[in-house]
Amino acid sequence: MRFLASLLFITLILAGQCAVAGLIEEQVDLSVHISGEALSLQALIVRPGDDRPRPLAVINHGAPRKADARAEMSPRTYLAQAREFAQRGWVTVMFMRRGYGESEGDYVESTGKCDAPDYEKSGRASADDVRAVIKAMRKKPYVDGSKVISVGQSAGGFATVALTADPPPGLVGAISFAGGRGSAKPDEVCTPERLIKAFKTFGEDSRIPMLWVYAENDHFFSPALAKRFHQAFVSAGGQARFIEASAFGADGHSLFSAKGAPIWTRYLDDYLQEQKLTAALPPPSSVKRSVRYPDGLGAKGKEAFLKYLDGSDNKAFVMASDGSFGWRTGRSDIDTAIEEATEFCQENTRKRCDAVMINNDPVE
Repeated sequence: MRFLASLLFITLILAGQCAVAGLIEEQVDLSVHISGEALSLQALIVRPGDDRPRPLAVINHGAPRKADARAEMSPRTYLAQAREFAQRGWVTVMFMRRGYGESEGDYVESTGKCDAPDYEKSGRASADDVRAVIKAMRKKPYVDGSKVISVGQSAGGFATVALTADPPPGLVGAISFAGGRGSAKPDEVCTPERLIKAFKTFGEDSRIPMLWVYAENDHFFSPALAKRFHQAFVSAGGQARFIEASAFGADGHSLFSAKGAPIWTRYLDDYLQEQKLTAALPPPSSVKRSVRYPDGLGAKGKEAFLKYLDGSDNKAFVMASDGSFGWRTGRSDIDTAIEEATEFCQENTRKRCDAVMINNDPVE
């Protein structure tokens, strides 16, 4: 039996006689009230460790095309993005809206039939969840509730746009990466004219300065369509700077990602500076992890294990008694992750490979 620590934490490092803080990462269940209903929403908070009140960034996830994939989603998908914000001095929370991941509550974001979608209703329902999370987070002693930004990707970006049309207290900025709704398949959106109309409706009441980013090769919402979103929004009174980024990967819809960070963080920094929202940086630190590795894991295995811990859920790490290992992250389900990790492990050994960690839980 191998013992693994199920918690990964950031330690304090001594610099001379002074302890300087790294980033704190906390998996939590946020207690919120939405439409009069008390609910618990799955969340991950990443923040500077000095405990001084800092501005709040809320990261809002997208929506998979396949409904059965909603239950497999996790806040950890956006861990790398959250760290980028936290390293810039922001308390950052990623959470699962109702009907996603392990969050309580029914799924309320359906747009209806493809030929007659109600995008406005869907966007406002998503925004209700964001608003509730902001209200809960503003009560934290380490949050400066007077400075809040909402950041979203895809359906999360659309939720952010909707939020600006009925902003909660403290909301001073909003960023939408590839924002939209209703992508049925690559380069096809259900009744796009209705989606454009929803953006126009939100623009009538939105006065929060926004940043919108779409990649040249986005196959959910093309820049040509996105520019129509933008035109409808600003012509109605909304404020949004539009950026068409260069092509990114096979589908630029994934620009807001760890791999895309060298690109999107430039846009982020410019926006924060323009809006005078640049936060005080955390104290300089040598952030180190305290990790219990699986017994018998060599240097290459330990390097792989750290990457595994940072990976998206639906993941598995397997080992053989001779130290051979295999791992896979971000698969469609746990069984697939275990199967593929085991196949990887067996390529390098004749010994039996068994799972030692599934997601972030040790296998005993």
